[in-house]
Amino acid sequence: MLIDLHAHTRPLSWDSYLTPDDLIERSKQAGLDGVCLSEHDYFWDPEEVYALGRRHDFLVLPAGEINTDDGHILVYGIDKYVYGMHRSGELAAHVRAANGAMVAAHPYRRQMPWYMDNERDYSDALERAARNPAYQHCAALERINGRGTVKENAFSAALCEHMHMAGTAGTDSHSRSDIGRCATRFEREIHSLEELIAELQAGRFEPVDLAGAPHRLDLTALSSGEHP
Repeated sequence: MLIDLHAHTRPLSWDSYLTPDDLIERSKQAGLDGVCLSEHDYFWDPEEVYALGRRHDFLVLPAGEINTDDGHILVYGIDKYVYGMHRSGELAAHVRAANGAMVAAHPYRRQMPWYMDNERDYSDALERAARNPAYQHCAALERINGRGTVKENAFSAALCEHMHMAGTAGTDSHSRSDIGRCATRFEREIHSLEELIAELQAGRFEPVDLAGAPHRLDLTALSSGEHP
């Protein structure tokens, strides 16, 4: 079952060009089975989300993307913003209380080195990123971000492997061209937010690149100066 765990719509996400209806219809056309509305620091009324799903006969689930001091965190299971959530530890406490789940969005941001001259530099960057305190609270890292470059997503993939953490995929859609680039494949059928959270907590999922781009850097080539 393919679900896009990370998408934005207007007007609740100020930087998105997508209406909810447009996102849902085009996600259906792309062959997805569901989509999460994860607006920036804002939560939909869950009943409005479910009404959208019924109207389109499509799985639409509420989520959110919270801007914390330790990066952007996708959250599932809470439905309102509370002051203090910009601190990842406090956000995690709210999510735990709601029996929700957290996924670190685009973990390459502010963590991938600008210059990767050799394998040691790259490894040092991974070590620094792995110390991000938010990750101890996350069920997964976003291994593939639909708007990330090959190098950026390769860093996220390497970080997942370095930390032995599960990886998800989300389009981070803000425009029509973003939709359908990737998704998270779940082993079991999901029909509700509670089932989604249970599968995230259990780790029964994998990231899928629907655009066919590679997401792994060849560190041997990198160390010899051959940048992909």
